[in-house]
Amino acid sequence: MQARGIALALLVAAIAAVAVPGALSGSGRAARVPAALAIKHTLTVAADATYPPNEFIASNGHTVIGMDPDLGHALGKVMGVKFNFVNASFDTIIPGLQSGKYDLGMSSFTDTKAREKVVDFVTYFSAGTSFYVKSSGGPTIRSLADLCGHTVAAERGTTQASDAAAQSAKCKKAGKPGVGVQVYPDQNSANLALSSGRAQVGMADSPVAAYIVKQSHGQFKLTGKPYNTAPYGIAIPKGSGLAKPILAALKKVIANGTYKAILTKWGIQAGGITKPRINGAIG
Repeated sequence: MQARGIALALLVAAIAAVAVPGALSGSGRAARVPAALAIKHTLTVAADATYPPNEFIASNGHTVIGMDPDLGHALGKVMGVKFNFVNASFDTIIPGLQSGKYDLGMSSFTDTKAREKVVDFVTYFSAGTSFYVKSSGGPTIRSLADLCGHTVAAERGTTQASDAAAQSAKCKKAGKPGVGVQVYPDQNSANLALSSGRAQVGMADSPVAAYIVKQSHGQFKLTGKPYNTAPYGIAIPKGSGLAKPILAALKKVIANGTYKAILTKWGIQAGGITKPRINGAIG
């Protein structure tokens, strides 16, 4: 673990840097990014590959593909380093960043104030949470308040799991039945709970929920409207020195049209942003 931390520090500080064309700091100096100059360097990027179209496993059974990997590879090309995506359960990624197991996390992380206490983020997308149910006999859910008395399936460690649990407490305080919150290790398991009847409502980020419904061939449908639109962020260990280089690279990828092309490829261009930030949590 200590050896990985030293290697990363050397990459950021000692491998001087390459200017990103068009990405200038306030002082007019070119932004500096880590690059493989004397030696080839690879950043290990963790993603929970059960969250299509943002990150999922390709048909070969092992390659992580999707919007996040496409964007990561584009950033790596600008920065001169390889982004090596590895599959990891969502709730282990931030601890893995803290321990030095991973260099970055690109896994549809909502940038929140709580998460900013332990990692830094560079924002790159905007998404809300959507509800989806069985097309036949599923309840009508317009908002979190409608979850009272229903059973919800969500992935462990997500904002959806937290929101459902918080809503259950609100339901009980109002004298209504609570929410049956079922958390699963990955999104595929949560979807299976819904299709098998163990849960009545699914919750996921809006682009992911739309993709799940599309791929269900009529089994699921969206219900209500997305709520709590917030930024996604690339998760970065605090003190690594990578936040500013990644921000500069992202600005370049947005400016040259690559970013828009990636979002369009996956049908999620509605969530595109134009002004990425470091630690841009809302509220």
